[in-house]
Amino acid sequence: MLNWFKKNKYPDFWKEYLLHFKEKQPTALKDIRFVIFDTETTGLNITDDRILSIGAVAVKNNIIDIADSFEMYLKQNKFDASTVEIHGILKEGNIVKVDEEFAVKEFLKFIKNSVLVAHHAAFDIAMINEALKRIGLPKLKNRSVDTGVIFKMTELHKNGNMHYGLDELCKIFAIKQHDRHTASGDAYITALIFLKILSNLSKRRKVLIGDLFVSPERRGLL
Repeated sequence: MLNWFKKNKYPDFWKEYLLHFKEKQPTALKDIRFVIFDTETTGLNITDDRILSIGAVAVKNNIIDIADSFEMYLKQNKFDASTVEIHGILKEGNIVKVDEEFAVKEFLKFIKNSVLVAHHAAFDIAMINEALKRIGLPKLKNRSVDTGVIFKMTELHKNGNMHYGLDELCKIFAIKQHDRHTASGDAYITALIFLKILSNLSKRRKVLIGDLFVSPERRGLL
């Protein structure tokens, strides 16, 4: 009875999101819709800081689909001048901003049951999960891939203790850094890196989707 009540207290958009996970999931990499995403935030504290913007783009069959993309700027009460300087996101201005609940709702509609990909994914996913928690919802159900982790599976990884940021991987893969430190720009750069990593890994053997998943122990903040 209690479980029934819990299931029915959630809003329709959450129930619609959950329905996607009842669909049969493809297993071949070429058939899987990956959503590469990034969040820009007011800081690095999962509980106290807030999301400034979310950017995402879909990848399927080794193609970045710019037409299948997502970008939202969030209204925020917290304002850190140093954060704005880094991210280029102004508290005021002509950018249309939405409230957190609307942004999260639209993000769920966009990602559906796709596999999420992010660089140092634990942080971005934890920020989304914290936003979900603030509106009384459970955590994301999507499987996730961390480009920072799977890069270490490639032959290009030389130092076991090396921490690879986006800037370092852009240099390694000779990727130009357009719109760096914007959510959409970083999502696109991460998508390019993701495809480069897959290409490198596939030179040695066939890459299976299970090879890419981050174990719960490696997720850290989740």
